[in-house]
Order: sequence, then C-alpha cells, then structure tokens
Amino acid sequence: MGIIEAIILGIIEGITEFLPISSTGHMILGSKIMRLEQTDFLKTFEVAIQLGSILAVVCMFYKKLTCSLDIWVKLIVGFIPTGILGLTLYKMIKGLFSPNVVAYMLIVGGVVFLLIERFYKESSHRIESVEQVGYKQAFLIGLFQSLAMIPGTSRSGSTIVGGLMLGLSRKCAAEFSFLLAIPTMFSATLYDVYKNYQVLDLANIQALLVGAFVAFVVSLVVIKVFLRFISSIGYGVFGIYRIVLGVVFLVWVL
Repeated sequence: MGIIEAIILGIIEGITEFLPISSTGHMILGSKIMRLEQTDFLKTFEVAIQLGSILAVVCMFYKKLTCSLDIWVKLIVGFIPTGILGLTLYKMIKGLFSPNVVAYMLIVGGVVFLLIERFYKESSHRIESVEQVGYKQAFLIGLFQSLAMIPGTSRSGSTIVGGLMLGLSRKCAAEFSFLLAIPTMFSATLYDVYKNYQVLDLANIQALLVGAFVAFVVSLVVIKVFLRFISSIGYGVFGIYRIVLGVVFLVWVL
C-alpha cells in the first residue's frame, strides 16, 4: 500500500466512521476498487486506522468525558459484550472481511434503518443526554454493537439502532454511539496490532500513521456536521444509501 492509497482510505474512514453506513465496509469496498489485495496488513490497517477517528471523539467530547466518572463506567459496561465476543470469535470475524459480505450487510442494515425510521416517534423518546442512559441500557446497546463485528453492519449503525429502540433521542443515540467507540475501537486496535505485529514494517507503519492522521482530521468535521443535522434529517436517507450501494456492488463489482 502506498501513501496515496492510505490517504484515500483515511478520508473514507473519517467520513464513514460516525455515519451509520459501515466504515470498515466502505474501506473494504474502496480497497476492492483500488485493486488492493486483502492481505493481513490491509485487514489490520482497516481496523487500526479507526484509532484516528476515535481520537477525534476524545477531542470533541473532552469536557463530557472528564466531568463524570459515571460516563466511563457506562462505556465500559457497553463495551463488555463486544469485548468478550471479539476475543472468542476473532479468527471467524477476520474471515468475514470480504466485499460480498459487506454488500449483503449494507442492504440488510439499510432495510432495518428504513423500518426503524418508519415507526420512530421522537416524542416517545425521552432520553435526551448520555448522562440519562442507564447501565442496563448501556449493556443492551453494547449487545447491538457486537453485531457490527460482521463487516458492513456498521458499529455506529447498530448502536444507534439499539439506542433508538431503547428510548434514546436521535442525537443522544448518536452521541452515545460515538463515545462507546472509544473503548471499543481502542481495544480492537491494540489487539489487532498485537496479533499482527509481524506485518508492520517501516513502510506499513508509515502508511498506517498517515491514514490515521487523515481520518482524525476528517472525523472532526464529520462529527460536527452529523450532530448538527441528525435531529432534522433522520436516518432514512442512510438506509436508502446503504441499499443502493449494496446493490451496485453486487451487480457491478462483485
């Protein structure tokens, strides 16, 4: 992988990490278009690069993260299901990193979002801030997050769906999803790098750092824009986008 490819994938990661459309899925599809082989390093890159986006979350929500220990406890509780399943199913998960799996899961997730948006009523969702999220709700949202280990499902998408079903407002579901990414993706990155450290030569490390930095910068912008407009635009548009993209790749690319 060259620097140009790393920059392109960094841009894709920064744009898609916090939108419910699957960042890993888009990077796999982007790699397919650029004709990059799904090597062990590329699979590690597609996970580790997300650390740049997570650092953007830390910067954006610094005050919220430092004002209360309770929020961190909720995030840890929410991380537990994914942490346990990620450790036990690691090899199986890595085997699912393929364009066809991504395409099918984009379509399935798109249908789910359209159904959620069809029956969603903002007035009945009274949890407006992450401080109001309970420990039980945090754990259940974590269960939804574990579904995102299947590429193309979308970590943010699955946690947002879980949040909406448990009574969170659109904005609150998005914010909790962003914050839950911190322990989840940080742990996933460290574990993946540990399991595949042998593929990290100097050139690969350079590409990874460039991609992560680009993802960090782009994510800062995307988070601000997404939170500003999500309450008014809803999630139906993302459902349609997922279905269209999945179908296009099934017909044209795969």
